[in-house]
Amino acid sequence: MPSARQWCTLPPEFFLDRNLGRRVAEGLRTCGWTVHRIGDVFPNDGQNIPDEEWITYGLERSWVPLSKDGRIKTRDLEIRPVLEREAVLFYLDNQQLRSAEMVERLATHRDAIHRAVEKGGPAAYAVRHERMERTWP
Repeated sequence: MPSARQWCTLPPEFFLDRNLGRRVAEGLRTCGWTVHRIGDVFPNDGQNIPDEEWITYGLERSWVPLSKDGRIKTRDLEIRPVLEREAVLFYLDNQQLRSAEMVERLATHRDAIHRAVEKGGPAAYAVRHERMERTWP
């Protein structure tokens, strides 16, 4: 029998780093994901917003950060909001993917991503071609 928490769990909402672009956001929305873009929130498409600021902003709203910059997990200032809120962050492990490939990869691993969000953190996960892998801490 599922727990009360399982009955009440809503799909996560994601906050996309500016490096994922509009096409990725549109593609994920077409797949039924709820996503928020930095450009929807911050002026000038968030060009002047440090990573720790957009990550904190999203986490304060329970939005899961999604990027293609795996280096975030190695920078103390940028990963601190994830650590403090015991949250999770996801990133694509290949920065050279076309938008359609990014959407396909994320959609392929949707269930694993949702399970990782439900499990909680702090954690960072690489979304790879064939699998999703916890890479931090």
